[in-house]
Amino acid sequence: MSTPNVFICDAVRTARGKAKDTGGLHAVKPADLMAKLYLALADRNGLDLNTVDDVVLGCVTQVGDQGSNIARTSALLTEKMDTVGGVTVTRYCTSGLDAAILAATKIQSGLDTLNITGGIESMSRVPMLADKGAFFVDADVATRAKSVPLGISADLIASLYGISRMDADTYAATSQARAAAARANGYFQKSIIPITNPETGQIISEDECIREGTTAETLAGMEPSFAGLGAKGFDAAIVAMFDNLEAITHIHHAGNSPAMCDGGSAVILASDEALSATGLKPRAKILSMANGCVTPVMGLTGGFEAAKLAMQKAGMTASDIDLVEFNEAFAAVSVQFLNDSGFSHDQVNVNGGAIAMGHAMGSSGTALIGILLDELERRGLQTGLVSLSGGAGVGTAMVLERV
Repeated sequence: MSTPNVFICDAVRTARGKAKDTGGLHAVKPADLMAKLYLALADRNGLDLNTVDDVVLGCVTQVGDQGSNIARTSALLTEKMDTVGGVTVTRYCTSGLDAAILAATKIQSGLDTLNITGGIESMSRVPMLADKGAFFVDADVATRAKSVPLGISADLIASLYGISRMDADTYAATSQARAAAARANGYFQKSIIPITNPETGQIISEDECIREGTTAETLAGMEPSFAGLGAKGFDAAIVAMFDNLEAITHIHHAGNSPAMCDGGSAVILASDEALSATGLKPRAKILSMANGCVTPVMGLTGGFEAAKLAMQKAGMTASDIDLVEFNEAFAAVSVQFLNDSGFSHDQVNVNGGAIAMGHAMGSSGTALIGILLDELERRGLQTGLVSLSGGAGVGTAMVLERV
């Protein structure tokens, strides 16, 4: 029996706001951000929200404003989804894409026919590690689980694969230049839903973190961020794990690392049955989905393995994929993804990535679906891959095709 189709009918997101009290989205509660996106999807597609079977959201830090199952809370705030359930999932930075996979597999299983999926992270209101998870903050658990700070892991990848500070800074500058050009040309506007700041009246409709004019030369003067942390014992412990590693060279800093930010994203997923029942028009079809995992010390390469598995499941190789969105979890990781995958930089993150636009952790996976789909349509191309790495070695990927 063939696997039932799952179609992507639409994808929207907020702009990404700076994760500061002065950021444009700080005054908007994260549940309200998501509710506005559901309403936008309904308006754009003539969708009765109460016909949705489930809301599946990714959110990394599920405390405070993001606690108590924000998927269900945000649905209720629309005042049009009283009978629609909701579930919130986390797999670190891959959470949004994992939410999409869960929503899609529910459709494939026959449990659902029409789902909204997405992700949320308001990092100005709920900071990273606000949940005080044991893997990161309990010294005993972290030691036994071999937890490694992500910045140290990124510097390890640079050291193992000979990626220089100049390589990383050049990549970061390219990401900034591409994102600035895409913003100036309006490439993101198709999917961005403007959000009004209730305190200032400002309309937030463009990504705030992009730093136009950034060059490798301007980045060269920035001090590495993780050398001090490495000197507290992490470097020595990690070097001892590798026979061919003499030292960790710390090359990452604020300019070649992904900025924390606020943002939400939402996607409509539907079966053939739902398309017939609702009149929704599909934009793409999911061809494959995959999770990969590596050891925590190599944590940020989990997305490499997931990408390979997703292509394998789709019966594809790199030459069959037109465009790729790979979440930029530090510059050296992104450089090594290019080296490892066989993709050209001309087809990966063609409009920049998280180093420029910021990384709203739970939202990034589904935000990348929309960014990829918009660009495939703009260029008249067909196939795309989304891949992300997350903490503790996890990775998630999806292959899609326009219809």
